[in-house]
Amino acid sequence: MIFRLKELRENRKMSQIRFGIELGINQDVISRYENLEREADYQTLLDIADFFNVSLDYLFGRTDNPKINK
Repeated sequence: MIFRLKELRENRKMSQIRFGIELGINQDVISRYENLEREADYQTLLDIADFFNVSLDYLFGRTDNPKINK
């Protein structure tokens, strides 16, 4: 479940449609991710985390620190 997706997208003032275009994902799928009705596959999770430059733990709500540890 991608708990912070909507928050991250809205912080960038980006619509679901625009975000979907950027990632090559249908807007309906973005909506289902945000409403916790569908789970993303591993590669999509990585793409979303990379797009927002946050860690997967932050995306999942496991930490409040968005920084990526390398």
